[in-house]
Amino acid sequence: MSLNNLATSLLTRFKERGVQSDLDKTIELHRAALQLRPPGHPDRSMSLNDLSTSLLTSFRQRGVQSNLDEAIELHRAALELRHTGHSRRSTCLNDLAESLLIRFEQRGVQSDLDEAIECYRDALALSPPGHSLRSTCLNNLALGLRTRFKHRGVQSDLDESIKLYRDALVLSPPGHSLRSTTLNNLAVSLATRFKQRGIQSDLDEAIERYQDALALSPPGHSLRSTCLNNLALSLSTRFEHRGIQSDLDEAIELYRDALTLFPPSHSRRSTCLTNLAVSLVTRFKHRGIQSDLDEAIELDRAALELCFPGHSLRSMSLNNLALSLFTRFEHRGIQSDLDEAIELYRAALKLCPPGHSDRSTFLDNIASSILDRYRQRGALSDRDEAFRLYLQLSFSSHASSRGNLRAAKSWVAYAEEMNHGSSLDAYQTAMKFLDQHVALLSSSLRHFDVIKEATSTLAMDAFSCSLRNGASTTAVELVEQGHAVFWTQLARFRTPLDELSLSGDTGAALAEEFKQLSSHIRKAFDESTEDQSSQIRRLTMQWDDVVSRIRMLPDFSRFLLPPIFSDLQKAAEHGPVIIVNASKYSCDAVIILSAHDPVHVPLDITRAEVSELSFEFQSLAEQFGSSNHELQLVSILRKLWLRIVSPVVKVLRESKVLRGSRIWWCPTAEFALLPLHSAGPYEQKSRNLSSFYISSYTPTLAALIRARQQISRDASTQHFVAIGQANPVRGKELQCVAPELDIVAQHVAPVVPFTSLSGNHATVQGAFDSLSRNQWLHLACHGMPNRQKPFESSFAMRDGPLTIKDIIRSHLQNPEFAFLSACHTTVGDKSSPDEAIHLAAAMQFSGFRSVIGSMWSVDDEVARQIVSAFYGYLVDESGRLDCTRAAGALHKAVKSLRKMNIPLEQQIVFVHIGV
Repeated sequence: MSLNNLATSLLTRFKERGVQSDLDKTIELHRAALQLRPPGHPDRSMSLNDLSTSLLTSFRQRGVQSNLDEAIELHRAALELRHTGHSRRSTCLNDLAESLLIRFEQRGVQSDLDEAIECYRDALALSPPGHSLRSTCLNNLALGLRTRFKHRGVQSDLDESIKLYRDALVLSPPGHSLRSTTLNNLAVSLATRFKQRGIQSDLDEAIERYQDALALSPPGHSLRSTCLNNLALSLSTRFEHRGIQSDLDEAIELYRDALTLFPPSHSRRSTCLTNLAVSLVTRFKHRGIQSDLDEAIELDRAALELCFPGHSLRSMSLNNLALSLFTRFEHRGIQSDLDEAIELYRAALKLCPPGHSDRSTFLDNIASSILDRYRQRGALSDRDEAFRLYLQLSFSSHASSRGNLRAAKSWVAYAEEMNHGSSLDAYQTAMKFLDQHVALLSSSLRHFDVIKEATSTLAMDAFSCSLRNGASTTAVELVEQGHAVFWTQLARFRTPLDELSLSGDTGAALAEEFKQLSSHIRKAFDESTEDQSSQIRRLTMQWDDVVSRIRMLPDFSRFLLPPIFSDLQKAAEHGPVIIVNASKYSCDAVIILSAHDPVHVPLDITRAEVSELSFEFQSLAEQFGSSNHELQLVSILRKLWLRIVSPVVKVLRESKVLRGSRIWWCPTAEFALLPLHSAGPYEQKSRNLSSFYISSYTPTLAALIRARQQISRDASTQHFVAIGQANPVRGKELQCVAPELDIVAQHVAPVVPFTSLSGNHATVQGAFDSLSRNQWLHLACHGMPNRQKPFESSFAMRDGPLTIKDIIRSHLQNPEFAFLSACHTTVGDKSSPDEAIHLAAAMQFSGFRSVIGSMWSVDDEVARQIVSAFYGYLVDESGRLDCTRAAGALHKAVKSLRKMNIPLEQQIVFVHIGV
């Protein structure tokens, strides 16, 4: 026993003072103690464990691989002696797992990682709530899962690790010895998830957790170097996304402090060297200090020397040195730097097999560097090799991250720049990654900004590329896949399941399972907090599994997959749909007809001109009602006619689309902000668009198809509610609301059961209750657009706002039609008009098949006149309400106003969306 006691004392002194001879003597004493405890001795397992722990400590200090291997074998031997039920079996499992994880990080043997995770799971199972080791076990398993995510990219591993760390933190209150470690580990996983999905709150929380951990790790604390390094890393990342210079300077100083605490033999020195180098390169790019760049390259070389072949960080170290050299080439033109960078990238890529979370980034790095060399030297072999590398992205089958999408976008940019034949493949790959990335984020409102950033102009440019390659059906498929992505994602969880339910017992069971999971996911999204992210991920995985099983059924192989053209063409069953697209490469319209291939109509206008026209119109619309702007408005409507709408009308007439037929506009980008329905020459003896066709809009083809698939209820089971709020809690009084509701009642009450809600009864809850009981809605109130936070756009009720986010969380029963007699109900986020986040779209998404909304402010009296004329035309002689008649009724109502002295902008303010 004295040998063990002396060894323990020496190890404690080594940890405090770092004298190597103390550690060597500790190992020698533990070996002697083991000799005195032969097989069968009751304390043999303790000696095996003590010796292995000392050897592991020695490995960490000196990096001698044989010490690590021996430690693992000793841990295995100790575990065999601590059978199930042994009080220290959990500790032994943790120790073995820790050693296996370290060996994996050194040599990259996957079986070591998997075995470590299984050992950690077994240890946790032996440490139920209340057990003294539970916090440690939670931390350890979380670390193993995060490590596996890093190497294989399985998103559920990362989400589970965050949940485990949160559980561990609850068990480590202030003052607990493991609190600093747990804070640090949770922060690492949050920072990793930010890198994958771009959720800003993950990054901000990671920095807060790192700062808390550092505060608990004063000078001399064993974790101080780790905390310094990790906090610096996240500050660098935040600088990259928000540009706060103090974040970058603080990160560099923290890295320098951390580096002084990592001696040359320390296993984490290479990581710290690399991180400091990356931050110095970043500062060089922003401030141009040459010494920063040269120092970074020297640090990267030193880090690479410490990452010998087989080291788990070698690929990243190779990549980082290459990045630094490439940066110096860009600024000084040293050709040898470029050549060395390319060779280093090649070596890094070889160490990242398919499925590795960094592979797409490394592919992008090497391909872009080779293309830079092609620009310098013109060797076609370089160009061909680079695009062969990019083509590998199209074969990726694992869940997509931002890195995949970024690499595919890079491929797109180079293919467009060089007019390469792989451009359409690049777009299709990028769209596939976009779909996966957005699905992985979920359609929580918190993620809208990330979705907006991810989509950007990708779908519009893909549409243009497809048309330039003569692939008009592909153009339609790709723009539909990447257009109004937020609504598309939400619709995935509200898919009508009638056909599936009627397909047999299996289909009915799967339909019910799908409905329940979709409902649970919607509820989780509605109540979403960071603590629930793992629950959302688990539910989404179960949801994906059900979808996979549904796709195995006959006739359901494409269930919820991005639709193909033959499915999308159904949108044109009752009239042509015209997609109008603006891309920096070209502006085009495509006319979808029910029985023919899509017709491409090139437009003689650039995206810059469309943006300018949109800005001019939006600026003018803000002044409507203050004075007479008819001349400026007519000028804009003429431009729309000449450059966009007239060429489309010409093709429609050539395609034998009869005058008076209905057509649907499906605009993208800035086109979504323009009143295409009112375009015309506005000259005597000339006809405007409204003289040829009855215009409606749809945000996507799928939205129109869904609206048509909803079964219209028998009139006897339909109910109509008119809601009016003339005196909201905020906003001026509306004079014509009561007369407007009276007019609606006069036309509708004789036809269907009718109720009216106004004054103090027209509250947020009152409106919701009425919506849940009625299929037809007329809403007269203030519309309150919020361009900065579009989900906060609202209808003003007596007690507060009825917002978009409230509306889309409602679950209405077979809604048919909504007339939104309010201002700005089709006005959304100016920075992302393509997403169509506005009040009218929210009503359509909530199930209303047919919606009338306004594009700008509406005069109170004019609204009353339009409403009177509209319902007069809507209710036919049969006395039956039919929402498919709404567009025609609005068309006639607007036409009747032209005979009155009403300003042009008020004549054209209302638009129809849907069937």
